[in-house]
Amino acid sequence: MSRPILPGSTVGVLGSGQLGRMFAIAARRMGYRVHTLSPDDDTPTGQVADREVKADYEDLDAVRDFARHVDVVTFEFENVSAAATEAAEQFAPVRPGGNVLHTTQHRLREKTFLKSNGFPHTPFATVRSLEQLKDALVSLGTPAVLKTAGWGYDGKGQAKINTPADAEAAWTKVTGAIGTATEAVLEAWVDFREEVSVVAARGIDGEYADFGVVSNSHRNHILDLTLAPGDVSEKVRRDAREITRALLEKLQVVGVLCVEFFLTRDDRLLVNELAPRPHNSGHFSFDACLTSQFEQQLRAICGLPLGSTELLRPAAMANLLGDLWTDGEPDWEAACRLPGVKLHLYGKAAPRPGRKMGHLTALAATSAEAARDVLAAREALLRRPSAT
Repeated sequence: MSRPILPGSTVGVLGSGQLGRMFAIAARRMGYRVHTLSPDDDTPTGQVADREVKADYEDLDAVRDFARHVDVVTFEFENVSAAATEAAEQFAPVRPGGNVLHTTQHRLREKTFLKSNGFPHTPFATVRSLEQLKDALVSLGTPAVLKTAGWGYDGKGQAKINTPADAEAAWTKVTGAIGTATEAVLEAWVDFREEVSVVAARGIDGEYADFGVVSNSHRNHILDLTLAPGDVSEKVRRDAREITRALLEKLQVVGVLCVEFFLTRDDRLLVNELAPRPHNSGHFSFDACLTSQFEQQLRAICGLPLGSTELLRPAAMANLLGDLWTDGEPDWEAACRLPGVKLHLYGKAAPRPGRKMGHLTALAATSAEAARDVLAAREALLRRPSAT
C-alpha cells in the first residue's frame, strides 16, 4: 500500500463546478491545498481553491504542468479524455483511475460492463444508424429511450420514443442530423416506482463505506429532491448496498462513486447510471452526516482511513435552479428563517433556466418532515423582499 498523502499536501481537481467547490471546502478544512483546472475562470471551485488554472482538458501540456504541482489528481467532472488522464498520471496518481473514467463516461461501455459482469441493468441495444434504431425498436419494443453514448447528463442528449413512428425525430434530436456518424444506446422503458441512489467510497486498501439508500425525485430530467434515508424496504436497502459495493470492487474504485437505480414496482433494482465522483443526491451529507461525501472523497484518494457515514438526522435536499431568478433575486432571508434549513450557493454569476445554482438541505425528525421543510423554504424564496 502506498504512503498516505497527508494534510499540507496539494490536491488537484479536474473540473471546477459545485462538486469541486464543496470538495475544496472539505479539503481546506483538513489542511490541504487545492488546485483546479478547467476551461473557465472565476469558477465555483476556483473561488475557494488556492490556485485556479484556466486551460482546456485537451491541452495536454497544461494538464501535465498542472499535475506537476500537485500530489494527487481527482475529478469533479468525468467528461475528461483518456489522453488527459494519461498525461496527468505521468506526474501524480489519478484517483479514481482512468479505467473507471473510461467505463463510466460512455453509456455503451458502461452498459456493456454491467451486462458482462452480471449486474442488473435495463435492456439495451447499440445504435449507430437510423436503420439500426428501427431494428432495435422491434426487439426492445416501445416506449423506449434513445441516448447518446457519451457526453450526456441531466437529460441532455436523449429522447423518448413512444411509437416506432417517432424513430426518425428521435434520431435527429440525439445525433443532430440524420446519418451523422455516432454511437447511441436504445434503452427499454422501465416502469419504475421510484429512483434511488447510493453514494459510496472505497479506499486504497479496499476499505468501503456508503451513505445508505436515498430516494430521488426528478423534474425535467434534473434531480429536484432527495430524501435521506430513502423510503424503501430493508431488502431493497440491503440489495442496493450489496450491488454498490460489488461495483466499486469490480471497478477497483479509489474515491467516491454514485450508483443510480430504478426501483421497479415489484421491488427489483436496475442500475441506471454510474458517476465516479460525488453526486447531487449525496449533497445532504454535507450537513447531515458525520463525514460528507466530499471529505470521504478526500480521505479515499489520499489514502486516509474512511470516515463514519452515520446520518445524524434525517434530511432532505432540494436543488435551486436558475429558474428561481426569473422575476428577480430570490428572498434568501425568508428561506433562512426556517432554523432547520441550510443554504448552499455555488457562486455562479449567471442564472439560467435549468442551471444548478445551489441547494437547500433541511434536517428533521423524519425525512418526510425534512422534505416538507425544504420545499417550504424553496417556496419562500419566491416571496420577493419588499423594496425599501
